[in-house]
Amino acid sequence: MDRATNGLRNEGAVGLPPDFDPNAQTPVDRATAIAAISQADDLMEQSEPDRALPLYSRATATGDRDVEAAAYYGLGNVLYRLDRETEAREAWERATSLGETPAAYRAWRQVAAARVREGDLRGAVAAYHECEKRAPRQDRAEIASRLGWLNKETGNAGAANRYFARSRGDKLPPFMTYLIIAVTAVTSLSAMSGAAGAHGGLLLNSLEGQLALFPPAVAHGEYYRLLSVTLVHDWTSPFHLLFNMYALWYAGQLVERMYGSWVMLALYAACGVAASAVSYAFGPGGVAVGASGAIFGLFGVVLVATRLHHAILDAQSRAIASQVGFLIVLNLVLGFSGIFNVDNYAHVGGLLAGLWLAFVLPPGQVQTLASVWQAPRGTRSPAQAIAFRMVGVVALAAVVVGIVAYGTSRWQADPSYRYYFPQGIVPSEHATAHVAAASPALVVTVPRVR
Repeated sequence: MDRATNGLRNEGAVGLPPDFDPNAQTPVDRATAIAAISQADDLMEQSEPDRALPLYSRATATGDRDVEAAAYYGLGNVLYRLDRETEAREAWERATSLGETPAAYRAWRQVAAARVREGDLRGAVAAYHECEKRAPRQDRAEIASRLGWLNKETGNAGAANRYFARSRGDKLPPFMTYLIIAVTAVTSLSAMSGAAGAHGGLLLNSLEGQLALFPPAVAHGEYYRLLSVTLVHDWTSPFHLLFNMYALWYAGQLVERMYGSWVMLALYAACGVAASAVSYAFGPGGVAVGASGAIFGLFGVVLVATRLHHAILDAQSRAIASQVGFLIVLNLVLGFSGIFNVDNYAHVGGLLAGLWLAFVLPPGQVQTLASVWQAPRGTRSPAQAIAFRMVGVVALAAVVVGIVAYGTSRWQADPSYRYYFPQGIVPSEHATAHVAAASPALVVTVPRVR
C-alpha cells in the first residue's frame, strides 16, 4: 500500500502516548504526528478508514510542512475511500500547496485523477504537468502517456503526439546513432584513401593500418585496436561500410529509444570490444576491419529487450524488432558458409555480449510489462536489482579481460609476432613504428570483414 508516511524522516520514532486524543484540536509535535499517521496507515491497510480519519486529521495540526503534507495526503485517501470525493480532492490540493514535500508528487497524481473523474480535463492536464516535473524515472512514461490522452481529448493533437512519443521513449531523434554513423563514415572514408600499397595490401603505417584489428600489434600493447577497429572498413570496397552503417541505423535507433543515448553508446562500445576480444583470442589472425561485431551486439540487445523484458514499443519499432531474430540467423549462416571472408568470431562474440548485457540491463527509457503491472512477491528490491546489474556488467568485463589475456599469450608465442617485433616487448606507443619498419607495405591482400 502507498503509506502516507513514505519518505518521511522519523528520527527517534515514538508511539502514540496513552492519553492521545485524535479528536482534540491542539497542535502535536512532529514525532507524535508521524506516529498518528503511521497508525492511520495501518488502519487503512486493515480497511478501517473511519478509525483512520481522525488520526490523519489530528496530524495536520503541526508546524512541520512535510508532516502536514503527509497527513493531508492520507486524509484525502481516507475521504476518497468514504466516497467524499470533493473533500478528498481538497485535501490532496492542500497537500500540494505545502510545496516540495515527500508527498507532493503522489498528491499531485491524486489531484489529477480526481479532476479527470470530475470532467475537468484541462485542470487534469495542469495537474499532470506538475506530476511530470516531480515524477521518478520509472513513472515518466506513464505520466507522458496520460498527458497524451488528455491532450488528445482536449483537442491539442500536436501536444498529444509529442507526449505519446515521449511515453514510447522516442521524444528525441536517435542523435547518438547518427553521431556514431557520422564519425565512423568520416573515419573510414579518410582511412581508405591511403590504406592500399602498390599490390593492394594494407599499409601498416597508414591510418587504416593503425586502427584495424591486427593481432600481433594488439599483443604488443595496442589494445585500443579492440575498439578502434569499429571505425574502419574494407579499403577495397565502399559497400562494406554502406551495409554496416545501414545495419547500425536499423538497430541503433531502436536500442537508443529503449535505453537512452549514452547507455546505447556504452552498449555499442562494450559489444565492440567483446567482439574484438573473441576475434583476437580465437580467430585465425590477419587483419580484420569493420563494426559488425558491435552491431551484432545491438541486435542481441534488441532481441532480449523485446522478447525477455517485453519492452512496449510503437508499431514501427515492433516491426523492426520482429525481424531481428531472422537477420541474426541469416547473417550467421552466411558467415559460416564460407562464401564471404567474414570474421565470424567477432559476430558471435558481439552477439553473446549483447544478449548478456540486455539480460542484466532491462530497458530504462520505455515501459516494459514488468513496469506496467505490479511486480509479484519475491521479486528483487531496487537495491538488489542495481546490485544484480552491477555484478552482471563486472562479470562480462572480467570475461573479456580474461579472453584478451589469453589472446595476448597466444599471439606473443606465435611466429608472426616475432617477425613483426623481433626485439620483443617495447613500449606500446612505439609499436606501430616497429611494425612499419618490419614490413612497411602489406599484411594481407583480402581483409576479414566484420
